[in-house]
Amino acid sequence: NQSTVNTAYDRTLPDPDYSSLKPQTSLNLFSSINASLSHILETNPSSVLFGEDVAFGGVFRCSQNLREQHGSHRVFNTPLSENGIAGMAIGYASMGGLAIAEIQFADYIFPAIDQIVNEMAKMRYRSGSQWDCGSIILRTPCGAVGHGGHYHSQSPEAYLTHTPGLCVVMPRGPRCAKGLLLSAAECKDPVIFLEPKILYRSAVEDVPDEPYKIPLGKAEIIRSGTDVTVVGWGSQLRVLEKACNLASEKFGIECELIDLRTLLPWDAETVIQSVEKTGKLVVSHEAPITCGFGAEVVSTIQEKCFLSLEAPLKRVCGYDTPFPLVFEKYYVPDEWKNLDAIKEVVEFAQ
Repeated sequence: NQSTVNTAYDRTLPDPDYSSLKPQTSLNLFSSINASLSHILETNPSSVLFGEDVAFGGVFRCSQNLREQHGSHRVFNTPLSENGIAGMAIGYASMGGLAIAEIQFADYIFPAIDQIVNEMAKMRYRSGSQWDCGSIILRTPCGAVGHGGHYHSQSPEAYLTHTPGLCVVMPRGPRCAKGLLLSAAECKDPVIFLEPKILYRSAVEDVPDEPYKIPLGKAEIIRSGTDVTVVGWGSQLRVLEKACNLASEKFGIECELIDLRTLLPWDAETVIQSVEKTGKLVVSHEAPITCGFGAEVVSTIQEKCFLSLEAPLKRVCGYDTPFPLVFEKYYVPDEWKNLDAIKEVVEFAQ
């Protein structure tokens, strides 16, 4: 993995100043992704976009009209074979092109795991940097949606972050998605781009029309606070913003809320600096708690911030069960569960 020489990971670059980027258009998440994909296809003649039903616009319309705009030789359907989709991306990228592949639901990425873990992530390393297939963006919708049940609701980020050689990204909204996707198009490592499907239509923001990039591997402090650090990614940021607002309104607790944005490599330094200030940490994600990515976060903070801690580190996550259909509202770590955790760690420190 050539992360150290990969400009897409340059954490010294500032985030975009959205107020200075005009004009802006109100877009939901799928529209922002659609516009970003169109920009990549327009500016990179080697790029192709493929997957199940992609030529027809995709299940969530993220590729709507892209075949008409950029041609059926560059935007096309594949057979229903996730292993084949990942393998084709590896082959195309290894010949120098940018492969943008879609796995229709993250729950079905598992048939492609052998290609992703043993080929995509290892080609540069096993060849001693003679060959690589770094120019890959593997997009896939993930997470709860309210009615997805066992096979259309999972969040598999922890499986993927266990694989050196990959970059794993999960945006929280339209603005974030555009900047991260355009950076992913220039990344020299394969990028797994996890898109929280519940946000496709529900998350709406003013997105600058002109292109901009957000560095991969760099977290963002959403709100500053001194009482407790709260960490999440993807759609969980919407939940955590509600929990932080409730903590402030009901108990006068000021939370420092951090969006990791990239999970591999993740920005431990930003979280460490925050916890050294607050002395407390709550991490929350939809995926099951055991061996979820939150475990990596709390383990690192326990090691690096031990002498600064004022309370036990707290995880608020999904339960260790298959994702339940009729019990989804009890399974998901909502704002009330997170509010209880925030209150608990603050009271412990008093």
